[in-house]
Amino acid sequence: MTTRKYFGTDGIRGTANRFPMTADIAQRLGMAAGHYFNRGGHRHRVVIAKDTRLSGYMIENALTSGFLSMGMDVLLVGPMPTPAVAFLARAMRADLGVMISASHNPYQDNGLKLFGPDGYKLSDEVELAIESHMDDDTSALFADPEKVGRAKRLDDAPGRYIEFVKSTFPKNLRLDGMKIVIDCANGAGYQVGPIILWELGAEVVSIHVSPNGTNINKDCGSTHPESLCEAVLREGAHIGIALDGDADRITVVDEKGQVKDGDQLMAMIADYANRNGTLKGGGIAATLMSNLGLEHFLSARKIKLHRTKVGDRYVMEAMKEHGLNIGGEQSGHLILGDYSTTGDALIAGLQILAAVMETGKPTSEAMRMFEPVPQLLKNVKYSGTSPLVREDVKSAIAAVEKKLGHDGRIVVRPSGTEPLIRIMIEGEKRNEIEKMAEELAGLMMQKAAA
Repeated sequence: MTTRKYFGTDGIRGTANRFPMTADIAQRLGMAAGHYFNRGGHRHRVVIAKDTRLSGYMIENALTSGFLSMGMDVLLVGPMPTPAVAFLARAMRADLGVMISASHNPYQDNGLKLFGPDGYKLSDEVELAIESHMDDDTSALFADPEKVGRAKRLDDAPGRYIEFVKSTFPKNLRLDGMKIVIDCANGAGYQVGPIILWELGAEVVSIHVSPNGTNINKDCGSTHPESLCEAVLREGAHIGIALDGDADRITVVDEKGQVKDGDQLMAMIADYANRNGTLKGGGIAATLMSNLGLEHFLSARKIKLHRTKVGDRYVMEAMKEHGLNIGGEQSGHLILGDYSTTGDALIAGLQILAAVMETGKPTSEAMRMFEPVPQLLKNVKYSGTSPLVREDVKSAIAAVEKKLGHDGRIVVRPSGTEPLIRIMIEGEKRNEIEKMAEELAGLMMQKAAA
């Protein structure tokens, strides 16, 4: 397996102005990606968007200079959701799309996500090919002076994306009479999110729509829905929708202030699609972390759940392989393949609203899909060799699997970014799975410290 220096499981990410998220590396990425995609005789172009982090200005300018030096034209769209980049790359026949964002992370972090001309995230092979040139001396590949690229602001980009997202809402429906609170996490969706809901007829209450460069995701958004819950109750709203910093994940709150995670949302969207005949492939894709309750819910409706490794790219791969149009993660990263090539919180939100309105019931009743099986997550930090290679740990995991039988699950996996082992156990009795997790974690830590 090739060791990666810059790219991780979802592009490049890290603390801003520290390796690998420096202006120098952003420029080198622009040059390497520009060289890779600058093929053929046509004028090449790249779409660059960002969220609202302070460091976005620095990264955007460095990245732009890298692409321009390779003769690629740059279209700058400013703060826009990640899925908007995927859409614009396709719609504008760009060779590449780049999103500058660290998603749900705090403002100190930043990242770079790359999309190909088809709107899909780049494959591992393409990322490695680009990375292999990032440390090269690329001066010999610079464009001739008369072929240096041009950069311009694309002022109508928000309008293009707004109309596209609105077009995914059922034509026979309007949001008239719906009072919706939207939490935009002071992030990339702060402009387009409220407009989409309002233009479809909703009464919109917008919160966390005043980004200042350092407040993105701070005590708000899909990973911190507490203030959304309070706002829904305070405003007497029918539903609350929270985006994360780059608006590719969603969390929903019903009129009683109860939070619905990605598993409940996938259940609702899949059931809605199944009933109206738009579910493709007879199933959906979700990761190993999705609750067993979701699997039982789908199985009762003869909908197959295809489980994947953790990460939206693996969900997308399974969707392509099995011809599915719905997939996602428990975190609220939902991919609706009929409309988008990546997770889109606003498109998912509209499908959820359509499903709720079809029932004619209050949101809390309409979204009561299944009772989650008790699930426990535990992280075990280690140094040196991973405890997962030890025979006693393997035996202990096998024993837990046997004890759980068909009524539960255990997933033990290494973190992709830290020296951690992540333990997830599901079972009917919470006290029993807590004991199992504690004993397994204790075994790993005991031998690791010895």
